[in-house]
Amino acid sequence: MTDETATRADGISGGLAGIRDAVSVRLPAASAYLSVLRTATAGLAARLDFTLDEIEDLRIAVDEACAMLLGHAVPGTDLIAEFELTGQEMIVRVEVSTVGQAEPKRDDFAWMVLTALADSVDAETDTPDRMAIVLHKRRGAARPL
Repeated sequence: MTDETATRADGISGGLAGIRDAVSVRLPAASAYLSVLRTATAGLAARLDFTLDEIEDLRIAVDEACAMLLGHAVPGTDLIAEFELTGQEMIVRVEVSTVGQAEPKRDDFAWMVLTALADSVDAETDTPDRMAIVLHKRRGAARPL
């Protein structure tokens, strides 16, 4: 796990508004290791003072995104999770090596769960052999009912 040093944004004094950290986690693309990622997600969200409900939503969303990706991952490869913490928001990008499928299905139940738990969700397929899901979660953001 790597952690870039926190930097303060110009003109912002004190508080968490200026924190910008980047953390990367690489682990085997196997469900047995997802508990490590859930723990890292919760710890980083707590660092941004997310509420317990927001932390749990984010843990579930990251777990669900990984579960979607692991079904398409090449056996023996790694899952890469990148966390960007910026004041009141966390951006999580999880990525695996794939063969074949270009993008996760956006019309299934798992995608609906992701969109309900995160403020925004997107799928990225920059190359035909990589698949990623990007989640944005903002502290204190109201979700539509």
